[in-house]
Amino acid sequence: MAQTNMMSNDEMSFGDLLEQSLRQDEIRDGDIVKGTVVALRKDAAVIDFGFKSEGMVRLSEFPSIEGQPQVKVGEVINVFVLSRRENADGLCELSKTKADQMRIWDDIAKAHDEDSTIEGVIVARVKGGLSVDIGVKAFLPGSQVDLRPIRNLDKLIGERFAFKVIKFNKRRNNIVLSRRLVLEKEREALKSDTLAKLQEGAILDGVVKNITEYGAFIDLGGIDGLLHITDMSWGRLGHPSEMFKVGDEVRVKVLKFDPATERVSLGLKQIQDDPWTDADKKYKVGNKVAGTIVSLTDYGAFIELEPGIEGLVHVSEMSWTKRVKHPSKLYSIGDGVSAMVLDIDISQKRISLGIKQTEPNPWTLLSKKYPVGTVIRGPIRNITDFGIFVGVEEGIDGLVHISDISWSGRFKHPSDLYEVGIDVEAVVLNIDVDSERFSLGIKQLTDDPWRAMPDRLQPGSMVNARVLKVSREEAYVELEPGIEGLLPADEYANTPTDLTSALKMGDSLSLVVYDVSPEQRTIFVSRRRQAE
Repeated sequence: MAQTNMMSNDEMSFGDLLEQSLRQDEIRDGDIVKGTVVALRKDAAVIDFGFKSEGMVRLSEFPSIEGQPQVKVGEVINVFVLSRRENADGLCELSKTKADQMRIWDDIAKAHDEDSTIEGVIVARVKGGLSVDIGVKAFLPGSQVDLRPIRNLDKLIGERFAFKVIKFNKRRNNIVLSRRLVLEKEREALKSDTLAKLQEGAILDGVVKNITEYGAFIDLGGIDGLLHITDMSWGRLGHPSEMFKVGDEVRVKVLKFDPATERVSLGLKQIQDDPWTDADKKYKVGNKVAGTIVSLTDYGAFIELEPGIEGLVHVSEMSWTKRVKHPSKLYSIGDGVSAMVLDIDISQKRISLGIKQTEPNPWTLLSKKYPVGTVIRGPIRNITDFGIFVGVEEGIDGLVHISDISWSGRFKHPSDLYEVGIDVEAVVLNIDVDSERFSLGIKQLTDDPWRAMPDRLQPGSMVNARVLKVSREEAYVELEPGIEGLLPADEYANTPTDLTSALKMGDSLSLVVYDVSPEQRTIFVSRRRQAE
């Protein structure tokens, strides 16, 4: 170890060591230097730390989120020189952890003594709480994560927060943090301002803090108020989450306030008139209306037709041709849209809307344009386990089911035969306008070879075949165009044989047919019996 004024590296501060290293013309073991990540290997990062030297830092020394080291090429880091002696790869041994530890302990002590905060990233769930990377690993107890208990701590992994240092012990490498103390201090500062303006009848801005079955808790600024589900909207709500999500900003009216208990009851519908009184006169079934998207859910979009009246466009009513996985793929909150009234129920205060109904339905024209038996040509747009999707028109794909690809069916997955983007021909099998399904077939372009199987492919027939596919236990061979035979390993020779070592794709063989199974559409062939 390099020494200065008879002090060891553990006794010197990080700043002293870094300054000492920068003053020296030659880097020695025990020095701290700046280096640049120039390459990433399987288990280490290669660091250029100057003086025509490169070293390696193990990836396990970098912060990891869900098993992925958080490091990239070009990043500049401080490293501790463990050894200047080069290994077999010509690299010196470096340590990021050692350098970080010597720096971070100064910051930790300062934050603890001055009651200030220190930033870190939550990297993992551990017993009793969370692990936080603040340069070194620290422990955040579950009781210190937030003002209220959080059920799913995993959702915080990867998030950066400010923390208070509750206690630390450098010798034992033990650090305990608190985020709750930071939030409590912020909350107390807001609370005094909120109390000054909190009175019945006041209209205040708040943020949705928590959602329950019976309402939503609104953070007014250091004090929470309850917005009951019955006071949210003139319309009927099944659950508050249909209208709000945590983090939404909302303007509410104070209905009741008890200074002694600091309980606050809030209302939203009280600041507006009930618009549903004559809604059925304004919005008749079949009428075209205009509105603004105010909420997006997995199943659809809510359109505000006027303040207090919203209609639902279900995801299935958004497009004739596009498969909409989520409304956010087509629309954003605040977009202006046109829609058609499909249904209105004043008693339930519900209006069903459709966007696609404002345009012609292209599926009604397909059956006339593509009668059954029509041969089409188009690009493969997607490949799945059950078939391939072929582009017919813009926004309309036809499905070639895996059973309609080949008469032989000797493939494990459609991707064994096709690639996305290539053009293929197929024949129209069926068009279901109501279900919006377009069925295609490729094998139907040719006759079923099994219906007219030649007599020469009967048991006892001698054939010349070409190897199509080989495994240890069996090989598939082509006997006729579209007709394949199965050659088991024990039918290749009199002695046990690994077919992968004896055959390869494209090999030609003389074989004899010894069994035919029309039900399995399989012809069994033998080389051993042919030789005999």
